[in-house]
Amino acid sequence: MDRFLSFSLFTAAVEEGSLAAAGRRFGLTPAVAGKHVSALESQLGVRLLQRTTRRLSLTDAGHAFLPRCRRILAEFDEAKREAGDGQQQVTGRLRVAAPTEFAVARLGEVIARFAMAHPAAQVDVCLDDRYIDLLSQEIDVAIRIGRLADPNLVIRKLGSCRLVFCASPAFIATHGMPQHPSALNSLPRLAFSQSVSPHDWSLWDAQGTLHAVSGPSAVCANNVQLLAEVAAAGAGVAYGPDFVFASKLASGALVRVLEDWQTPSLEIQAVYPAARFIPQKVRCFVDLLAEVMREER
Repeated sequence: MDRFLSFSLFTAAVEEGSLAAAGRRFGLTPAVAGKHVSALESQLGVRLLQRTTRRLSLTDAGHAFLPRCRRILAEFDEAKREAGDGQQQVTGRLRVAAPTEFAVARLGEVIARFAMAHPAAQVDVCLDDRYIDLLSQEIDVAIRIGRLADPNLVIRKLGSCRLVFCASPAFIATHGMPQHPSALNSLPRLAFSQSVSPHDWSLWDAQGTLHAVSGPSAVCANNVQLLAEVAAAGAGVAYGPDFVFASKLASGALVRVLEDWQTPSLEIQAVYPAARFIPQKVRCFVDLLAEVMREER
């Protein structure tokens, strides 16, 4: 029995809501469509669909298998297109996930250039600062900031960013420029709530000695862009990736604090599910992203 047809009928049954409608999509009777799905369930050793006379629904195993099944079919379609198209035209939907601040600061040009270079493709961008499971959310490629080690993902380093401290000129005029990390303990701090330890900040002196700043923060938010605005309004010292503060530092709305001290550096990476076949759309997008980030260094 054609395994790929069984996969296709399973996904079609979920999308159409019935095996009869799924069968019609492929010119098959409901009975033949049902046999394909039953054969797939037998091969997997689990029930994927709950069938009644009125409705069809996914089991827990079906929910887990559906995104993987769709990815297999998408990769197979992409492989067929590449085999039959010497020019390897990029087509289909590309789902990209990225942290909000990185996307706003760095991703616009990449998406524009990709869309113009590949008009037959559709780009679907999901902005979220939380960790997203690529398979369950059907994400083709994600941007991750921070070191990763996941055997199920292909990880390509794009560059790095540094965490920096910033405040407004007015704030510095009122409170003075901090000369030592300990000075931050007596100043209002603006913290990113999604970091591992939002209220714990780390710096190293010229000798490599660690100096930690901890304690409650005046403002805590899950968006560093907002913290940059709060800092520019004079409410405290913000801490986050340099690319978030770059435009306000360039305009003078913010100034660096403790600039001579060493702060953590984070890797910026593109990640996508490990597979024998990497879709052409993913390769093209990641290559372009790496190229643009090299140009911006």
